[in-house]
Amino acid sequence: MRSISFGQATVEATAAAMREDSTVIVMGEDIGWGGNFGQFNGLLEEFGSDRIIDMPISEALILGSAVGAAVTGIRPVASMSFVEFTMGAMDEIINQAAKFRYMFGGQVSVPLVLRASDGVLRSSGAQHSESFESFFTHMPGLKVVAPSNPADAKGLLRTAIADDDPVIYLENKKITFLRGPVPEDDYRTPLGSASIIREGCDVSLVTYSVMTHHALEAARQLADEYSIDAEVVDLRSLVPLDLETIFASVEKTRRAVVCHEAWRFGGFGAEVAAQISEHLFGELDAPVRRVGAQSAPIAFSPPLERALVPEAREIVEAVIRNLEPE
Repeated sequence: MRSISFGQATVEATAAAMREDSTVIVMGEDIGWGGNFGQFNGLLEEFGSDRIIDMPISEALILGSAVGAAVTGIRPVASMSFVEFTMGAMDEIINQAAKFRYMFGGQVSVPLVLRASDGVLRSSGAQHSESFESFFTHMPGLKVVAPSNPADAKGLLRTAIADDDPVIYLENKKITFLRGPVPEDDYRTPLGSASIIREGCDVSLVTYSVMTHHALEAARQLADEYSIDAEVVDLRSLVPLDLETIFASVEKTRRAVVCHEAWRFGGFGAEVAAQISEHLFGELDAPVRRVGAQSAPIAFSPPLERALVPEAREIVEAVIRNLEPE
């Protein structure tokens, strides 16, 4: 199977959707020349400026236009470049896109995808190194996905564009250029479907996006250095959340560590940990542990950034603490 980048995989998904459905358009900042991470390369040349629309640097305008287009039968893919820029369009996302289906009794739908690059990119500083998924997962009416590899990036985006509700599609900055095997055919990955990407029996590492790669490295270290067999669950979709797969894994291992790059305090991992604790309390051999960033703005300095943002080492440490006798 050929190997392509995360960005190339999303170009394929977008192009396939646009060829299939003439109502699909792409709009946003810096997309005409291919986007900051190459995620729109070649689309302008194939589909023209009527469907690949460069917008002014006004996030409220981009999302307001996308919501208006969506409720009138268009399927817009709106790009924010960096997830931090969504803060300038939260009214349109939260009070309009997320609520219209409910406010109008199901008479309208808002089939839009909001694409945004999130997470920490080395020395990008406090205003371009953030993870806001918990803002969006907290809001009823939004679906949220966070793929970790090119194959899922393609399949999840294809599904998101076809969905009749607004989908927040988060692509971590660190893995946009990551290459991996991707089928050439057209396919869709269901929302609400987690994936067991490494089987194990001693502890479940529940994660998503870039932290999936750190979890796999942590699982390797745990096996090599401590003879601990970790299972890795890649959520892929945060809303809807595949609780069935999470619970089945934790019922088997009886221990769980939930990992994400976002700030630990108030992060999405707290919801996952709560779900596990509420439903499987009697099955657990130890409390659920969480791994996330320290509660501080992400520093520009590489050593300070590394001190704040977790990687494989912090996951290994959390597992060892989880296995220690109380």
